[in-house]
Amino acid sequence: MWKVTLKAFGVLLLAWLLGNFVLGWFQQNTKPQTQHSEQHPSRTSESQDQSCFCHLTGVLDDCFCDVESIDIFNNFKIYPRIRKLTERDYFRYYRVNLKRPCPFWPDDGHCSIKDCHVEPCPEVSHSVTKNPSCVQYSQAANTMSDVVECEQAKELGAINSTLSNQSKEAFADWARHDDAQDHFCELDDETSPDAEYVDLLLNPERYTGYKGPSAWRVWNSIYEENCFKPRSVYRPLNPLAPSRGEDQREGFYTWLEGLCLEKRVFYRLISGLHSSINIHLCAEYLLDEGWGRSVWGPNIQEFRQRFDMAETKGEGTRRLKNLYFLYLIELRALYKVAPYFERAIVNLYTGNAQEDGETKDLLLQIFNEIKAFPMHFDEKSMFAGHKLEAKTLKEEFRLHFKNISRIMDCVGCSKCRLWGKLQTQGLGTALKILFSEKEIKNLPEHSPSKGFQLTRQEIVALMNGFGRLSTSIYQLHHFRQLLKEKR
Repeated sequence: MWKVTLKAFGVLLLAWLLGNFVLGWFQQNTKPQTQHSEQHPSRTSESQDQSCFCHLTGVLDDCFCDVESIDIFNNFKIYPRIRKLTERDYFRYYRVNLKRPCPFWPDDGHCSIKDCHVEPCPEVSHSVTKNPSCVQYSQAANTMSDVVECEQAKELGAINSTLSNQSKEAFADWARHDDAQDHFCELDDETSPDAEYVDLLLNPERYTGYKGPSAWRVWNSIYEENCFKPRSVYRPLNPLAPSRGEDQREGFYTWLEGLCLEKRVFYRLISGLHSSINIHLCAEYLLDEGWGRSVWGPNIQEFRQRFDMAETKGEGTRRLKNLYFLYLIELRALYKVAPYFERAIVNLYTGNAQEDGETKDLLLQIFNEIKAFPMHFDEKSMFAGHKLEAKTLKEEFRLHFKNISRIMDCVGCSKCRLWGKLQTQGLGTALKILFSEKEIKNLPEHSPSKGFQLTRQEIVALMNGFGRLSTSIYQLHHFRQLLKEKR
């Protein structure tokens, strides 16, 4: 009897599986008819989902490289290697002074959301990332939602400065090693008594809640006062501009196209850096928190708000193309500086000989991939005019960029300030390299060069800054896939 029952059960199970298969096949094959009857809404949805990327294609302005070639090269050749490199001890620790006061306007604190200002306690432990219980709020924070949002921004923007005793001892050894080298460039944060080493892996660049008037003022100061722009011309969608009409937009691009290549490049570099930072905030957004853990991930709505063609009135694609342009500029700088690192005398010192060797091997692998890239930016077209004019323009470049680095001390969020200073120094180091081609060509193989030298801070900032750009382009691919899945 049991045999008969089992046999009957087997027949029923087979019939159920077969029925499900037939039903699934029928539904799948009837789906196109349903989609055909709703063809227009589907296309509208598809167009909306891809509006951030539909024009992000083809050759970039001011160079002969295309977006698709950069995507393939970066996502398969560079990103996996640069990610590993920036996790090595030499590159994960960055010495920075986050206590320097803003030289341009009064410090508005770490939190500037909805005019909420946080008054920190007199004594705050550097190893604490949570908000101190004795934080006092100004009267501007007159609603509970403001207070909650300010507390969140304060917590998310705090620096985790926890370091092991072993790491601190290693830093002292690194300093002794670096002091023995010949330095021929201006030292800034490195020599300040307030400068501290920060573990970049413990302080990833992501959403902190820092936004609103304070953040606008920083970027507005960078664009309006340091991009060779007259005050009568305003960039599109500037929240602090007196008007935001189409005439403003047309006037801005008429002015931009009328600039010489060098000044146009400067603006595109700053715009590209701004776009890259925004992509990181969208890709590592605080999606949920509770029960002792936070959930971070991509926020598609936030991404659309910053880069969608409709949301930005066509500015989104320009912003993303400027990111690719900045990537090419820093890529070219790495190509140019490769001989500096290929010399046997250059040692990425941490005190661990085996790790130091492995780190340099990984760095040289990246340089070999960069050398094989066929569409580098040709910087020879820059500063190619009259020698006196070229020299004056280079000095303007340097002074404008130095001013931008000082503006980073006005960023109200500690974590945002950290990454802003690092990426700004990284770009500054790239420009220094591009302006030092002759000195790099004449480098001695077995002795330090008095003509060109990079400090540890410049090297760390250069590779981490380029790593951030590489990550942005990789994250763009991820956002493109997410938007396709939503169709």
